[in-house]
Amino acid sequence: MTINHIVLFEPQIPANTGNIARTCAATNSPLHLVGQLGFSTDDKHLKRAGLDYWNDVDITYHDSLEAFMEYLGNRPIYLITKFANHTYDEVDLAKDEEQFFIFGKETTGLPEEFMREHEESCLRLPMNDTHVRSLNLSNTAAIVVYEALRQQQFKGLELVHTYEHDKLK
Repeated sequence: MTINHIVLFEPQIPANTGNIARTCAATNSPLHLVGQLGFSTDDKHLKRAGLDYWNDVDITYHDSLEAFMEYLGNRPIYLITKFANHTYDEVDLAKDEEQFFIFGKETTGLPEEFMREHEESCLRLPMNDTHVRSLNLSNTAAIVVYEALRQQQFKGLELVHTYEHDKLK
């Protein structure tokens, strides 16, 4: 089964990180927080966005981008950026045992030099750039991880669940 890692480089907005942590809990995706964060991980806004799912998220902290890249080794990485020449759906996301999707900070994205070094791994979500500068970070992370899971036929996830008070039963 493929493991889809979500990597946030210097996230600034606690609610985005909290929402992404909730998505990670729902999709069995490890979360990596890289570099200096724009908030404390015990921030009340962060916890509110992640609700009570924090204990179900596998979180790894990396002091810097260099430390993360050393941890990564030769495993595949995809840089999610509006500057990419390829879209996220052009890649076979079901072929590797592990893959890492890295997202830049909300204000400035990923460092330009880092993107140039990994240009072949840069992926974009199609959007109308005339109307917006970028998509919301937590929405983008959810779109990308669910595309990977779709290609992987949602292995490890419940496609149907019956609830005690199921509104459709």
